[in-house]
Amino acid sequence: MDKQNEHLENLSEIRSLMERSSRFISLSGLSGVFAGVFALAGAAAAYIQLKELYAHPSIDYGKNNSHFYFFLITDALCVLAASLAAGTLLTMRKAKSKGQKIWDNTAKRLFINLFLPLAAGGLFCIVLLYHHLIGLVPPATLLFYGLALINASKYTLHDIRYLGVCQIILGLVASFFLGYGLIFWAFGFGILHIVYGTVMYYKYEK
Repeated sequence: MDKQNEHLENLSEIRSLMERSSRFISLSGLSGVFAGVFALAGAAAAYIQLKELYAHPSIDYGKNNSHFYFFLITDALCVLAASLAAGTLLTMRKAKSKGQKIWDNTAKRLFINLFLPLAAGGLFCIVLLYHHLIGLVPPATLLFYGLALINASKYTLHDIRYLGVCQIILGLVASFFLGYGLIFWAFGFGILHIVYGTVMYYKYEK
């Protein structure tokens, strides 16, 4: 019986070592919470700007829209930068506490698989704005982000796949309600991130 238990412990240890070598497991759940908070703040800023646009319409609609598009891109980039900064700092802290490397081959594969769909989605959204199809931007960002999460889930915690699936479903639903894109965007990048980050924190870090 003791030998059997010893074998089971050895197998468990081997499995744990293999998982650490093939998956980046230092992602912090709190980074998801911060990303959600930043996204809600960005959505609120976009809503205020949009409300101002409709309250005081400009005679030159093309110029007015261009200013709003520029604001949207800047707003999104600020949210992304703040989320990445918080995520990096929290992940570094978690990796350090566990004695793990923050930047190894697994982290590089995770970054590449996450970045490629995001880059494609970002360029596609710029094309949508160029053609004045602003209503399709929120659904597109949700869809490409969901695809990026699923693509990157092979190299990190499996739970991130569920977040990706939820983002894709939300993006598809949002494509039928173009006038409510900002609400879907806030729910997908804000609320879902906060819920996901909280669950991950209590599941893996608490």
